[in-house]
Amino acid sequence: MTGVPAQTQRRLRCAIYTRKSSEEGLDMEFNSLDAQRESCEAYVASQRSEGFAAIRERYDDGGFSGGTLERPALKRLLADIEDGLIDVVVVYKIDRLSRSLMDFSKLVEVFDRNNVTFVSITQSFNTTTSMGRLTLNILLSFAQFEREVIGERIRDKFAASRKKGMWMGGFVPLGYRVENRKLLIEESEAAIVRMIFERFVTIGSATLLAKALAAEDVRTRRGRLVDKGFLYKLINNRVYIGEAVHKGTSYPGEHEAIIDRALWDKVHAILQTSPRLRASNTRSQTPAMLKGLIFTETGTAMTPTATKKGSKLYRYYTSMDLIRNRATDAAGPQRLPAGMVEDAVIGEIRRMITTPEIRARAITALKFDMPDVDDKAVMAALGEFDHLWASLFPAEQARIVQLLVARVTVGVAGIAIDLRHDGIRSLVRQMMAPQMEKDAA
Repeated sequence: MTGVPAQTQRRLRCAIYTRKSSEEGLDMEFNSLDAQRESCEAYVASQRSEGFAAIRERYDDGGFSGGTLERPALKRLLADIEDGLIDVVVVYKIDRLSRSLMDFSKLVEVFDRNNVTFVSITQSFNTTTSMGRLTLNILLSFAQFEREVIGERIRDKFAASRKKGMWMGGFVPLGYRVENRKLLIEESEAAIVRMIFERFVTIGSATLLAKALAAEDVRTRRGRLVDKGFLYKLINNRVYIGEAVHKGTSYPGEHEAIIDRALWDKVHAILQTSPRLRASNTRSQTPAMLKGLIFTETGTAMTPTATKKGSKLYRYYTSMDLIRNRATDAAGPQRLPAGMVEDAVIGEIRRMITTPEIRARAITALKFDMPDVDDKAVMAALGEFDHLWASLFPAEQARIVQLLVARVTVGVAGIAIDLRHDGIRSLVRQMMAPQMEKDAA
């Protein structure tokens, strides 16, 4: 006859935690910690039918306040809970575990995450029962209320401090450092901030300014190249005129300004202009990169000219014969859109630099000055021309064209370009300079 096996009782590993705030009496043979532990052990023994069994490890904090979680035995207890070594925490009173509702709620989070219950033997508090869980929820509701009240107080204090112009933490703006919770000017960075504001007034375009700064290897505090987004944040940050901002409202700050109000107003007068008009103004200041280089097929110079229709500027290269109303034998065009001609010249420069003949000439020319130059390094430098060009400010692009182009001739058949071979040598030397300096170091 086969018998029905008895249901196995689950063993619940019980950790007893004891605490005493004062060290007084701890050296006695039988002290308060021992008394707490003895009572808890008796309780665990009475619950043996429920599977309760005390573990041998002792968690006794003698001389530690219940107002903090920084207690060695409590830390060991929590670590063992996280390691899955404990099922039930047993205490003499709840305040032995914590006197703070906030801390108590943190402990309960750890218990719940690890499916651990706890029992207070003198207060009929047992989270293994429905009544114990109800009591726990009430306590946790008060803890949540306490957290929210404290949060409101912190926010109110933060707002009041901001209105007084105090620095309340966060990301420290470029140009400042923090000492004793106050912003102080970091002069090496402040010089960069002033330079950015001043150059923005001159250039009027964050896009072009970002290109110029990238070409000059100007970087943020984190080592990144300055981009347009960084520039807009910087020139709109009122901390630079000595103000503190809270929820969109500015207040006089305790810190010293890096930018004076006159320069700030100039920058923001430009920002208030429509982007389209600013782009037009920027184009009007863009140097004519073919000035002094472009001629008609009869040898007459073509000079930069411009006309304006509404707010839009149109740039041209116009023959001096047409400007002075002189007769000419030239059959080719006497006026051409500047953008079209410049794009054609730049495209031809890009094409010619990739040809084996031009590259061979560049290597030969360089070897007069640098006999040990590596052919592959020259080829690699020329291959970086497109990347270099895209990073240049218009004035630098114009300088490169003046360096590379000897003459541009406009005729019936199209546009003819004569390159300066010594210019290609100079360009390659400039492009290879950073690597040469690095190798020398």
